[in-house]
Amino acid sequence: MVVTAPAKTAPPAGRPPGLSGPVPVGRLRPQTIAAVLTLVALLAFSVYSLLEVGISIPNMVASWGNAVNFFNRVGTITFPPPGELLSLTALTLGIVISGTVLAAVLSIPVAYLAAANTTPGPAWRAVGRFVGVLSRAVPDVVIAMILVLMFSLGSLPGIIAIGLHSVGMISKLFADAIEQVDEGPRLAIRAAGGSKLQEFTSGVLPQVLPSWVATVLHRGDINLRGSVLLGYVGVLGLGRELSLAFKSLDYSLGIGLAIVIFALCVVMEIVSSTVRTVMLGVQPTGRGLGDRVVRRVAAGREARRAGNGSSRTAATPSAESRIAAAAKRPWTPARVRDTVGAWLAVVVVVWGVVVSDIQWGDLVTFWSKAPDVLVRLWPPSFGMRTTEQMVEAMFETVAIAFAATLIALVCSIVIGSLAARNVAPNRGVRTGARFALVGIRGIPELILAILLIVVTGLGAQAGTLALGICGIGLLGKLIADSFEEVAPGPERALTAVGATRPQVYAAATLPQGARALVGHTFYTLDTNIRAATMLGIVGGGGIGYYLIQADQGGNYDQVTAIVLMILAVVLVVEGIAMWMRRVFS
Repeated sequence: MVVTAPAKTAPPAGRPPGLSGPVPVGRLRPQTIAAVLTLVALLAFSVYSLLEVGISIPNMVASWGNAVNFFNRVGTITFPPPGELLSLTALTLGIVISGTVLAAVLSIPVAYLAAANTTPGPAWRAVGRFVGVLSRAVPDVVIAMILVLMFSLGSLPGIIAIGLHSVGMISKLFADAIEQVDEGPRLAIRAAGGSKLQEFTSGVLPQVLPSWVATVLHRGDINLRGSVLLGYVGVLGLGRELSLAFKSLDYSLGIGLAIVIFALCVVMEIVSSTVRTVMLGVQPTGRGLGDRVVRRVAAGREARRAGNGSSRTAATPSAESRIAAAAKRPWTPARVRDTVGAWLAVVVVVWGVVVSDIQWGDLVTFWSKAPDVLVRLWPPSFGMRTTEQMVEAMFETVAIAFAATLIALVCSIVIGSLAARNVAPNRGVRTGARFALVGIRGIPELILAILLIVVTGLGAQAGTLALGICGIGLLGKLIADSFEEVAPGPERALTAVGATRPQVYAAATLPQGARALVGHTFYTLDTNIRAATMLGIVGGGGIGYYLIQADQGGNYDQVTAIVLMILAVVLVVEGIAMWMRRVFS
């Protein structure tokens, strides 16, 4: 349906001069209307949640004396002895690296089944997608709680928990990348009589390998921050020592360990970004969080090569010379770099496994403990607590997640926009905004929540502020990357007719990036729901308080009941997010 606007002598307001005539207006689909109404309802609930949490800046200022008293009690910040600190740091990195590599390996068959162009059939694809969603829905801390009962105290529960939980994110982005590959190489291998395995390893995997590596590196950043919380359920490393320090009221040591973890997270972020940008010389095809940086680097390199090629007058190499070059591949700087990078990655992985000090015998003996643990986990029960009490706690967790997402969204739009090259007024502002985002991403939510609890006291305020502030780092980066990738045509057209920078941003940049903005916000919300559950472990409010109480009291039937509640909420949010992406795609 086309609605024709009445003729006017001047173009409608908001349209560049020189554009006039009929304005086509497409009929909105019922699904689009429902999606918009759902977004409005979710926004209203987020505002309600923020008001319900009751964050009060005046009260926080008035309570600042609590923070002063706390730091007076801390006194001089202390650290473990250098040898012990180095050992703990190596153990934490080893657990994170080993768990992330385990997830990377497991994600390959899951992504193969979940991708529409490689799956053996619709039923197998449903299985692959379900495994990915289930893996993302169950927090790694919950998995670690159960595994600690089956294994001896050590690193193996943390490695397996990180690996099983991370499969969800890696396999999802990996499957999305597989569905976007060029089908030519795969079909050529099939036509030549190649097997399904050969089609995948030779026709698909080389195209999506950069995207897979970038996603795995990004997941490693997330796992390092999450490893802090694993220490509260018995996983060894810096997180375990941090939990023991705060439980024993040794705040000087606790703050020292928190500083070490923060520095480690920032270094990991920088190293990961550098590796994604420098060492991956092939342009990725997926939509992974690290792919955008790599694509821009690869595009710039191809443009420079094209420019150099256009100025050359040398004849096209003959078929014989091309065959000879293929038979004897020269050791170019790019090949040397890729080879060194591959071997360095192997060395890092082997080092991570070695320093983790894995008790391999537990993989054999845990089977005898599994039946007893399963009996203790089932059937689920709330014990002495009422259903209304647990539902209210779960609602508080959801409210914390929504309120934190709203805080992160509002702040991220501002900081993320200033971090975008096509929005920032100058390079200094963009650099400062990017630096701020990197610094915020390095702060683990758990550590910030512990510090905020000192100011606000136990409850939802600390958890909401911790998630909201830490969410700015990730969401702001995603927004900045998305705004930098919008089509430059509309921005240039508005600039050419005299539009100011704010007008260009409001009329061209923001509308084009709105779809990505919605997707990134749902990703942040999905992450915050799981994180809000876990922050309750340290007093951040919500269902997490009851979860840790049930675990420490040995009431594992209550652990199961709470986990099922968390799983149901996460799956609902995941379903809404998937529906939104499908409607707005």
